[in-house]
Amino acid sequence: MKPFTVASSVASRVPPQSAAEIFRPKVYYRVLVVFLSFLTIVALTTVNLPDIATAAEPSKTEAAMEDRVKAVIPEIEAYTASGMKAFDVPGLAMGIVAGDKLVYARGFGVRSKAGGAPVDTRTIFQIGSTTKAFLAATEAIMVDRGKLRWDDRVVDLDQAFQLKDPWVTREFRVFDLLAQRSSLPTFVNDMLAMYNFDDAALIRSLRNVEPVSSFRTTFAYTNITHLLASHIVAKAAGAPDWNAVLQKELLDPLGMKDSTYTVEGIQAAPDHANGSRWTPQGSIEVPFTPIFPYHLGGAGDINTNVEDMARWIRLQLGNGAFEGHRIVSPENLAYTRRPMVAASDQASYAMGWYVYATPNGNILWHDGDALSFGSFVGLVPDRNVGIVILTNTTDNLFQIALGMWILDRILGNPKVDHVAKNRELAKAGFETKAKRFAKPSNPRPFPPLAPLTGRFVNPSFGHAEITPQGDALVMDIQATRAQLKLEPWDGSVFTATLMPTGPFGPIVDLDFMTRGFAQFQMDKDGKLNLLRLSTEDGQAYEFTRE
Repeated sequence: MKPFTVASSVASRVPPQSAAEIFRPKVYYRVLVVFLSFLTIVALTTVNLPDIATAAEPSKTEAAMEDRVKAVIPEIEAYTASGMKAFDVPGLAMGIVAGDKLVYARGFGVRSKAGGAPVDTRTIFQIGSTTKAFLAATEAIMVDRGKLRWDDRVVDLDQAFQLKDPWVTREFRVFDLLAQRSSLPTFVNDMLAMYNFDDAALIRSLRNVEPVSSFRTTFAYTNITHLLASHIVAKAAGAPDWNAVLQKELLDPLGMKDSTYTVEGIQAAPDHANGSRWTPQGSIEVPFTPIFPYHLGGAGDINTNVEDMARWIRLQLGNGAFEGHRIVSPENLAYTRRPMVAASDQASYAMGWYVYATPNGNILWHDGDALSFGSFVGLVPDRNVGIVILTNTTDNLFQIALGMWILDRILGNPKVDHVAKNRELAKAGFETKAKRFAKPSNPRPFPPLAPLTGRFVNPSFGHAEITPQGDALVMDIQATRAQLKLEPWDGSVFTATLMPTGPFGPIVDLDFMTRGFAQFQMDKDGKLNLLRLSTEDGQAYEFTRE
């Protein structure tokens, strides 16, 4: 949701030390700082690691891993508490699975920034993009049953699917949906999701997007492709929606009784956390909204706790089997873990998992950013160990840093203070974003507002009405009644800020895709009939006066 992403300009084979050179300046700051952090961690955890496991019998190996986990728990607890203080994380829950057993589970802190009840191992959190691996598993189950094939053409399964490039439309396959190599921009049209457009409009909007790379060559993290995958899986299963498939094929067989996938579900849970977003001055509690992440289906809509997630990790470590029952075939589960696109010379993306290799085994992991909750799931299948971290604050960098640090300790890797490094990256990213919207010291003269008003249209947004409001303008998106306040910034450039009207108050509080720039431009006849709306991450939408 994920949303953790790598920018579309990332080269496919770039060494970690040059990561800062592979981003366009306009890339949204979370993309940059999270990826830089990850590449740093990869570089530091893939050097001459001591082999802590041998070719012993599985039971002996599992016992040795369980003992290893228990031995480092005091370090883990101390580092967790220190990291929570550094990032002002109100509450956190953690679980570690070794073999087929949850060997460690604990809650830290409180469920709400305002205080109150402590977090425990059954406290419910949103898990954001760690949902994507569940979506991949449901695809694999449908392939097991002959309802889908990995190489099915998406356009044959959903004729509404269309991209701007006809060849890519024809060649886009099921295995491309979750592989984050679509040729589309990072976070493509997530702004529309935040503005409450429905599923059909979100999927349809992809046809209007210019590709930013060659198909299947470059990592670019997207969510709407996963929404489309959710629809395709539901149709293959004969279910009303993906959540019904999730419930029947995974949550029920795994006994994940506390897990849900709606805002009503998390609010109704008596033991649930309240989310907050991070700032360098401290975290700020924010309200729930039914819009995000729930409108994006399998891209990130699960609510769950550590005890339920331990069951999910046991399924993964069991190669698709759980408590003697086969849920997904090892072959098709392995397919979801197969690297599909390189993000660097050491890191790749599969389907709902990041993958990198170390001398002590391949590490599979994913983080989730639900904009007020953060999560991390990491697996080392060759060592039969996995971890889950759930928090009630938004910033990915803490979850990733803590998760990788724990894996370092379990695997015996060199000690690196990932939390300290990531906090500096997070602060720098936050400051960069703030500077982007700072008013120029000597702005150019603003144009008169009256000639800028009127009715405009864009293929993805539909109709928008622009009206005056004092010294600013208001842009009303007719399809969802989202409103943007356009305030003069520099000449014909305005800042565009989502207004907290109707259901959008909580979205404004989340502070994601809620700000950008709008510029009025002349058409070929020299009239101010064009409006270019640009998002924080550099995507742009052109509106034409009707």
